[in-house]
Amino acid sequence: MDKLIFTAASGAERLMRAQQVHANNLANLDTAGFRASMEVAGQAAPGGGGYGYDDMHMANMQTDAISTRAGSVRETGRPLDVAIGGKGYLAVQYGDGEAYTRSGEIEIGADGALSVHGHPLMGEGGAITLPPHTAVEIGTDGTISVLTEGATQMQVVDKLRLVNGEGAELTKNEAGLLVTRAGGDLAPDPAVSVRPRSLEGSNVSAIEEMVATMTLNRSFELQMKMFQASDKMNEAGNKLIGA
Repeated sequence: MDKLIFTAASGAERLMRAQQVHANNLANLDTAGFRASMEVAGQAAPGGGGYGYDDMHMANMQTDAISTRAGSVRETGRPLDVAIGGKGYLAVQYGDGEAYTRSGEIEIGADGALSVHGHPLMGEGGAITLPPHTAVEIGTDGTISVLTEGATQMQVVDKLRLVNGEGAELTKNEAGLLVTRAGGDLAPDPAVSVRPRSLEGSNVSAIEEMVATMTLNRSFELQMKMFQASDKMNEAGNKLIGA
């Protein structure tokens, strides 16, 4: 097979995968705390390299990066809504370990258990469950206080597990939550604060995503032209051999 086919075919496949990344970003334009994914392109020799493959090149998507740009923050007035400051994240339970999110849409179940999009919210002592109460407040340091029935003062029951992580050490799992590339847990960071009764929006820029999508479309058309050019070169070569 002509060596150019490897480059054209792999390039077209990478562009299709990149389109999926940007389409997912656009689909989460209004998702609270969503972090945009950025596709990272690379190249590799087909078959893992070796004799006969030195002059063949294939494009691929090595991994995805996370945009850590802050989203806009709006006040909601809801006691269980929080916007995380800086580069911090909320810790939630996922399987046997932890995962992280910027979404501060905290929900409370009938049993008092707190969760974010169905994932148990983690505190200093594990998954957080509130006792029966008539009011709840979350402080800027993540402290959760409740007013129990018959009480006159708020009582601290737990504290949000707030962690800090750089975008380069994080990736998304199959559920769209953030996890460390190394597979471990991030350490709590007391410097991370939250803004109560507020939510951070998605950091996706619709304009940037649309421009990226149009650029990918043009690049895909270029890959198709490479297929046609390769076919014409093969035809010309066959004619020379047959002459």
